[in-house]
Amino acid sequence: MVYGITQRCTEKTQRLRRIVMETNEITRKIIGCAIEVHKHLGPGLLESAYEECMMFELKDSGLNVRSQKPIPIIYKENKLDYGYRIDILVEDSVLIELKSVETLNPVHEAQILTYMKFAGIKTGLLINFNVKMLRNGLRRYRQ
Repeated sequence: MVYGITQRCTEKTQRLRRIVMETNEITRKIIGCAIEVHKHLGPGLLESAYEECMMFELKDSGLNVRSQKPIPIIYKENKLDYGYRIDILVEDSVLIELKSVETLNPVHEAQILTYMKFAGIKTGLLINFNVKMLRNGLRRYRQ
């Protein structure tokens, strides 16, 4: 009996490790694409321009992506289609929220965490392109 429980725990742990490794690889590719876009465009453009270029780079790198994916609000166990949209969803596992702002504020973090919660996505990247060095505009979130 104990062996069976231990076996199941080990299998579950291995599956979780595989998922984490896959998610890490996806986020690594996303960040590489963001660096490429930032290198070519620099700061100062509208968010929509960065989104189009990110979609191009992500598709070009072989990732499955969707842009402006609607997410409903879950209110008192009811799904309400209100009009919130995920900027980019990659491989149905990583949510990307793009910004082109002077500085990231706590409200931006609250926004991505809420989107992740409503969409049931565990990993999110908040990317602000309006910075000199992109690493200063990157935030990764895990729920």
